[in-house]
Amino acid sequence: MNMIFIRFYEELNDFLPIFKQKTSYAVYFRENPTIKAIIESEGIPHTEVDLILMNGHSVTFQEKIHNNDYISVYPMFESFDISSVNVIRSKPLRELKFILDVHLGKLARYMRMLGFDSIYEKGFTDVELIRASIHENRALLTRNRNLLMRKTVDRGYWIRNEKVFDQVFEVLHRFDLTNAIKWFSICTICNGKLNVVEEDVVRKQFPDFKFYPDTCFYRCDRCNHTYWNGSHCERFKKSIIEKISNQPIS
Repeated sequence: MNMIFIRFYEELNDFLPIFKQKTSYAVYFRENPTIKAIIESEGIPHTEVDLILMNGHSVTFQEKIHNNDYISVYPMFESFDISSVNVIRSKPLRELKFILDVHLGKLARYMRMLGFDSIYEKGFTDVELIRASIHENRALLTRNRNLLMRKTVDRGYWIRNEKVFDQVFEVLHRFDLTNAIKWFSICTICNGKLNVVEEDVVRKQFPDFKFYPDTCFYRCDRCNHTYWNGSHCERFKKSIIEKISNQPIS
């Protein structure tokens, strides 16, 4: 029986029992497994990992472990560019396109309101989710950690929170998206792009509706649904900014 010492950092500890969190501990093994196999045997999806150091050197998931190796495993770095030392993947985990599983419909709507390309279909199977994630280079957001352990999944994130508003800020933080928000630029219905449309065109479509002065109008280039910046938009925007700044807005 061989042994390594391993430590997981930051939010990777969310997957571990308390006695394994934020500390180095021994893992015993037979034969000659890969580091990916060891990481996932500890319950951590490989999609959550952005850097692995084995005895101080950056390695890939396919690196074979040996007796008495010391392994350090890190999630995505928010403030540092590690591309010069990271050999796990050719592109970083941070990705601005998403696909969400069947349990995250409300989150998908909010992500679109924030301007992030987010695919969501109630009828998608796990296989279809993974296929779209790979072919369209999308990060897979899911509440099912086992889905992220599929070998073919390269980019993904396990949503920890149950409340949708908390989920929004979890994703914003995890992918460092605060400065990438583009308010109300994507259709919440079909994920199409919203373009500015002339007021006269909209008024002909809704002749009896009384709009506020200086209302801006938008139309989806895919499903042709029409939007305008009503009070609900401002309330949503205000609540997001307050949460980001952690200060109430008067």
